[in-house]
Amino acid sequence: MYLCCTLELQPLQPASEIFIAALGELGFESFEETETGLKAYIRKAEFNPEALEALPYLQSDLWEAQYTMEELPQENWNARWESDYHPIRVGDACVVRAPFHPEPDPPVAHVLVIAPKMSFGTGHHQTTWLMLNRMLDMDFDGRAVLDMGSGTGVLAILAARKGARPVCAIDIDPWCFENCEENAARNQVQLRAVLGDAAAIGEARYDVILANINKNILLQDLPAYARALNPGGTLLLSGFYEADLEDLKAAAARVNLAYQDHQVRDQWVAAAFVPA
Repeated sequence: MYLCCTLELQPLQPASEIFIAALGELGFESFEETETGLKAYIRKAEFNPEALEALPYLQSDLWEAQYTMEELPQENWNARWESDYHPIRVGDACVVRAPFHPEPDPPVAHVLVIAPKMSFGTGHHQTTWLMLNRMLDMDFDGRAVLDMGSGTGVLAILAARKGARPVCAIDIDPWCFENCEENAARNQVQLRAVLGDAAAIGEARYDVILANINKNILLQDLPAYARALNPGGTLLLSGFYEADLEDLKAAAARVNLAYQDHQVRDQWVAAAFVPA
């Protein structure tokens, strides 16, 4: 179950950008800017009302801010996605579309058909787009891949389409687990969906690990990713802002992961790390 935080902001900027960054630190995972402010979405199990109420930005001389919280019924979430969901093109080689969209014209190498249900990851958010874009330049043929916080499974599905074997997709949310399996079948790819957190990695080892979550979870789970990454492998992270990149670099260095490169889209980052 998801919660929606609706923020009314006056004036909109710079308040909207500041609240997106602050709420991302509290575990909110997707955002929708509106004419009067911002809508932010978080899993109910991860919501901390005291942390939200303690945000200093709610009281400011530079803007007025008010918020309301509501549970988002599953059917309303689905209806919102279906009404707003339009195909997303990533470079010249990938299109993410819903089942009710036509095939892209002109054709592309990778068409990913994603029905999101309650899950995160359609390509619309900057972080998903960044991950897909970076993956298009990577070699996945015969490589073992782990997608942590898999959401819809869109990243795992692209990896499988590009020849990854085996592919494991882990998410803590039962809806995401189910949705990932459905989307894998829809795209006719083989992957193993697992319900759990980083502990579900166990003793498995991977050549590529994909993790598009949020900064706090990434920092917490970096040691598990480092243990699971094979020599010569790549860890690709997103879900955080460019301003947070140095924190991720430092944490990665502490577990013997070396920064390789990164891409930026609207201040969001996807960064690659390799065993040091």
